[in-house]
Amino acid sequence: MNKELLAKYNVPTPRYTSYPPANYFNDQFTNEDFERSVIESNRSLPENLSFYIHIPFCKHLCHYCGCNSYPMAKDEVVAAYVEAVKKEIRKVIPLLDKNRRISQIHYGGGSPSSIPLHYLQEINELLLSGFSCTDVPEIAIECHPAYLDGNNWLELVKAGFTRCSIGVQDFNEKVLKGVNRKPSLLDMETIFELLRTHGISINLDFIYGLPYQSVESFEETLQKAVLLKPDRLVTFSYAHVPWVNKAQLILEKNGLPSPQEKSGMYDAAKRILTSNGYQPIGLDHFVLPDDDLNIALQSGQLHRNFQGYCTRKTTGQVYAFGVTAISQLSMAYSQNTKNIPEYIQKMNAGEFSIIKGYELSRGEQIIKEVVTTLMCNNALNWKVLSDHIGIDVDTIKQSVSYTEERLAEFEKDGIITYTPEELRITPEGFLFVRNVAASFDPLMKGNTKLYSKPV
Repeated sequence: MNKELLAKYNVPTPRYTSYPPANYFNDQFTNEDFERSVIESNRSLPENLSFYIHIPFCKHLCHYCGCNSYPMAKDEVVAAYVEAVKKEIRKVIPLLDKNRRISQIHYGGGSPSSIPLHYLQEINELLLSGFSCTDVPEIAIECHPAYLDGNNWLELVKAGFTRCSIGVQDFNEKVLKGVNRKPSLLDMETIFELLRTHGISINLDFIYGLPYQSVESFEETLQKAVLLKPDRLVTFSYAHVPWVNKAQLILEKNGLPSPQEKSGMYDAAKRILTSNGYQPIGLDHFVLPDDDLNIALQSGQLHRNFQGYCTRKTTGQVYAFGVTAISQLSMAYSQNTKNIPEYIQKMNAGEFSIIKGYELSRGEQIIKEVVTTLMCNNALNWKVLSDHIGIDVDTIKQSVSYTEERLAEFEKDGIITYTPEELRITPEGFLFVRNVAASFDPLMKGNTKLYSKPV
């Protein structure tokens, strides 16, 4: 990586997992606004239903985590929490058009696999009993392998999951110890054999930029990973946001790799994975050539939501349940309270527990499509986007912060190639797609909000 480019573009920038980013949500968004938005969503695209369930509990908190996680609660609190989630689901389902179909169910956390697994089966059955599904719905769960034995993995199969994302983070035990994460209970070969016997797709998740990692050590981890041949690998850049999680300050004491070292880890990951047949998807995903995500990328049909990448065919508006869960509808976002006792109390009282949200203006909905398309597909064809959203190209460009001067600067630096009709991120510019997306974002003018760096 060119050191001058790294110094110029490695500046705090939104990750754009949503537009606007979640730090724009405000407390003026009410329970009534949420209910109205859900009803209106029945008349909006996409038609499919995507459900997200947040299980906040972890048996062991990792220092690096920027997620909304809480220490494991007593059995009776977990039981009360799951019952509250079911009550929230039962409150939302009547607001949804029964002709709509489920394309995705996703569990995140926390560690969703940390609670008694029969609860997950009960929630799945409740959701699936209310609607029909698309031909191949994805029912996915994030798993912490440190606490799952062979019977536990089989319970996940029984619960109906079709994809397991296994949070390895690193195979190097010194790195895991440095971030307060426990290694897998079973060896990965055993887990893979068990899941594949039942046709379950497998993701392996890794993080680079942690204490005690080096380019060489991360290469060793990925060489071990490719031997397992997972369906997808994810290499997340560690986001250092100690103002979100103060425990991350511990990692500063242990010593974080420099931006140049992190860039080297990214380059090594891309080299190893692509040489082993994996195709890069977006900033951090790698998939096999026949994966739906790669097929969608080739045709410019890749999409994403808070839960990760998906195709335009499978994506749905996201209806989220549980503490801190964020619903991602076509015209609005809403987030539940972060307080577990308050959430349970609200659900028992028959109320929603919205703490903040955001209603998008028509212009912001256009900007959202521009940013999402660019972030997912590393390219932006103005005519294709115009046809997709039914708005003329001039109106789209007027809605974003479109300037030829800024694009020319990106092109001069080798980040993009562009014509009046199309913009493409170069292979050298992949790390800085966030910067290009931010150049189209009117909210970035005079912005004082805090973000992580791209590298």
